[in-house]
Amino acid sequence: MVLAKVVGTVVATRKEASMDGLKFLLLRQIDTDGKESGGFVVAADAVGAGVDEIVMYASGSSARQTVATENRPCDAVVMAIVDSWDINGQVKYRK
Repeated sequence: MVLAKVVGTVVATRKEASMDGLKFLLLRQIDTDGKESGGFVVAADAVGAGVDEIVMYASGSSARQTVATENRPCDAVVMAIVDSWDINGQVKYRK
């Protein structure tokens, strides 16, 4: 699982039929301080996340193991919206 910030949405009117009904989000990886640090990824949304939220996403074969993405050709899925995290007792993020 990877931490990321939802930075936008992706609309694709023409897509593989099994992907119909999925919402796609544009994510930017972040580091443990919440700073944008990595690349971008388009992920299917399994939890109803929105722009500016911090999320966790899974990729590869793990992305096809949610109820929303089972048996669909997904390579990334948002599977959690982050409420908070701390490192060594220090709160790094709180929603």
